[in-house]
Amino acid sequence: MVDQEKVETAIKLLLEGIGEDPTREGLLETPARVARMYGEIAGGMDQSAEEHLSKTFAVASNDLVIERDITFYSLCEHHLLPFYGKAAIGYIPNGRVAGLSKLARTVEVYARRLQLQEQLCTQVADALMEYLAPQGAIVLMEAEHMCMTMRGVQKPGTKTVTLARRGVFETDPSLEERFFRMLGR
Repeated sequence: MVDQEKVETAIKLLLEGIGEDPTREGLLETPARVARMYGEIAGGMDQSAEEHLSKTFAVASNDLVIERDITFYSLCEHHLLPFYGKAAIGYIPNGRVAGLSKLARTVEVYARRLQLQEQLCTQVADALMEYLAPQGAIVLMEAEHMCMTMRGVQKPGTKTVTLARRGVFETDPSLEERFFRMLGR
């Protein structure tokens, strides 16, 4: 749970630290606005993917299921700057499937925390394996990091791509190839 009062105090100190006057008209409500924003963008801290992946439906077929183009926004834990992109999730059911919105919600649970993209990708794959119990799962994420775009190396448009494979996707290369073919890659 985000402590709104502490965030407001921190933002006032930050404004003073960069030479701003937190009492000037344009900044008067900024600490409260930023505190509310952090309540939203760090809201995954007290959520569990289990809540989303525990509602499943029986299926007769155990063929590959893919959900792609799942937009996500997260915060880099090193600079507290956003990174954002798209995720694709594939899994081989084990007699049960999750509701499609639950896959996107699982991405959100982990994206709405201070993160590293590599860790985010792994957490989603691990949650699928733990709470959905498929034969295998694969997660692909592609994102642009503002810590590379607006500071440091300053290379807008640079994308970081991460991949996490679990279960049969680790042992059967043809499944990974099929996943990428279905994504059009």
